[in-house]
Amino acid sequence: MMEQKLEGIVLRLQEIERQLSDPAVYGDRERLTKLHREQKELTPLAEAFALWRRAKEDEAAAREMLSDPELRELGQEELERAGEEAQAQEETLRRLLLPRDPNDDKNVILELRSGTGGEEAALFAADLLRMYTMYAERKGFSLTIVSQNVTELGGIKEAVATVEGEGAWSRLKFEAGTHRVQRVPETESSGRIQTSAATVAVMPEAEEVEFTIDPRDLQIDTYRSSGAGGQHVNKTESAIRITHLPTGTVVECQDERSQYKNKDRAMKILRSRLYEAEREKQTAERSAVRKSQVGTGDRSGKIRTYNFPQNRLTDHRLSGEEKNFNLSAALGGDLDALVDALHMAQQSALLRGESGEL
Repeated sequence: MMEQKLEGIVLRLQEIERQLSDPAVYGDRERLTKLHREQKELTPLAEAFALWRRAKEDEAAAREMLSDPELRELGQEELERAGEEAQAQEETLRRLLLPRDPNDDKNVILELRSGTGGEEAALFAADLLRMYTMYAERKGFSLTIVSQNVTELGGIKEAVATVEGEGAWSRLKFEAGTHRVQRVPETESSGRIQTSAATVAVMPEAEEVEFTIDPRDLQIDTYRSSGAGGQHVNKTESAIRITHLPTGTVVECQDERSQYKNKDRAMKILRSRLYEAEREKQTAERSAVRKSQVGTGDRSGKIRTYNFPQNRLTDHRLSGEEKNFNLSAALGGDLDALVDALHMAQQSALLRGESGEL
């Protein structure tokens, strides 16, 4: 059954390549983008299938060699090698054939809040936002801070950002939850290690076609921006506050100087929040996703620990030595090894017939 499905994928890939060779397709940007995306998704499957077939052919040739006394030893070695290769490629194919997260290519709404730990928790939340900003730069994503509540010492009580770029959700979806930090605060004179926490919520950005909002359900207020911005913020009411009356959901945006741009960003966030809430209602097993992501914000319900004295980041959803990473590198935006490990853990769970929830 798997082989038959893969043969169909090879045929589809050949058809895509035929269409892409037609100059006429380059006049239709939407169709061209769709074909390139599908080609990108199917190519790894076709390549792994070709390697699997070659290994199977090598296995058959090796079995024939076993019947010849002079070639038996060589045949046995070749049979073992080809068998291992076939098994490895079959494992790869099973992973590639797993259901794809439909949100993987979507942009992301990222929300950070300080939890238990007072000012130290707020400073840690600022560290996390800096980490995600540098990671976004590494991946070629665009991270824009929409709103933030900053403390006197430069910490963050709460912040909302958008992350735009191909694969943003795929790379950031595992960040949701409580992040715990263990370190000596700058404000601690006795040198004692303190444990604090911050929470991260991650939502796929909803497109307008996915979720529509009745304008009559909105209350839109304008006000003067606060914080950095020079004299401009004192002269124009460019900041926007949108309240969705039926649900009481409030979104604020004061990042842009243009009232229009602030309203546009605020609407994107509002649409994503309402879309996520609607998905929670419709899908029983994903109810209260956003609440389960951030937990209570205390130190107990953690997904990850940032241990500064030992320069170690530990992700508690992983096991063994695979769960520990270099803290300095991660805070500098080098998160790929950690994200890849979480993807592998999710895929392994799905292959075992589990839910894949980490």
